[in-house]
Amino acid sequence: MEAALHPIPPHLAGAGAGRRRRRAVNRLVEVLSMLAAVAAVAVLLLVVISVLVKGLPAINLDLLTHDPAPFGQSGGGIANSLVGSAILIALATAMSVPIGILIAIYTSEFAPPGLSGAIRFALDILNGVPTIITGIFVFGLLVVGHQQSGWAGAIALAIVELPIVARAAQEVLDLVPRALQEAALALGLRRWRVVLRVVLPTAAGGLLTGAVLGVARVAGETAPLLFTSSIFSNVGLTTNPGAPMPNIPVTIFSLSESPSPADHAQAWAAALLLILFVLALSVTARTFHERSRRRIRG
Repeated sequence: MEAALHPIPPHLAGAGAGRRRRRAVNRLVEVLSMLAAVAAVAVLLLVVISVLVKGLPAINLDLLTHDPAPFGQSGGGIANSLVGSAILIALATAMSVPIGILIAIYTSEFAPPGLSGAIRFALDILNGVPTIITGIFVFGLLVVGHQQSGWAGAIALAIVELPIVARAAQEVLDLVPRALQEAALALGLRRWRVVLRVVLPTAAGGLLTGAVLGVARVAGETAPLLFTSSIFSNVGLTTNPGAPMPNIPVTIFSLSESPSPADHAQAWAAALLLILFVLALSVTARTFHERSRRRIRG
């Protein structure tokens, strides 16, 4: 009787239906998002567990300390590839990190807004270029007419690493409170001294995070090294960047192409070592990032 005397206005009835529809859509999106997150984690776990199960039995001291066995023989290790990868990554990082940080300082502190935006856009494009294109570019520039070398491989990796380091450094420098810089300028310090004594120390943790992320990014790159520093024959340990250097990604590729089951086991073991290295770098970068963010906010 009361409902008949006071019917619900049409606009309120429509609002209630719309509210229920929004709640249903919101719930559906939440479920789909959760399923996507679970799928991503499941794929990661599947890859890691598969590599762990197949690669762990082949890891031993001989694998880490011995060079590959002569051609046609089984056994040996990948010590030469471990040392070669370490040298290539070190050279690439030594080239890309200083240049990337200098680019970030210029675009964040000195460049006009238009030029800064253009440089950031160019870095984003360079970061999106397929690494095989970078390998072909360095191959045509440094290898054609000469020979493959560790220097060519390091330069190719540095080109891949540079935009990652520069963009990460730019984002960190943009987070430094402007009040700190204005206070230093008010005390009479020149702009370059403010950057050197205030901005860089404040953002040091974030800059280190960008460098570590860049190293993690290029540690497993294979395509640039296939064109610039690939060795498919069994060679001993070499530390000369002027010659082609064995490295883990190319070694995994060549061992996986072998018909020998022993070589396949070594390929899985090398892949496991590479995953563990990248995982350690990712955890380190995450730690530095959290510390840097707390310091900047503080």
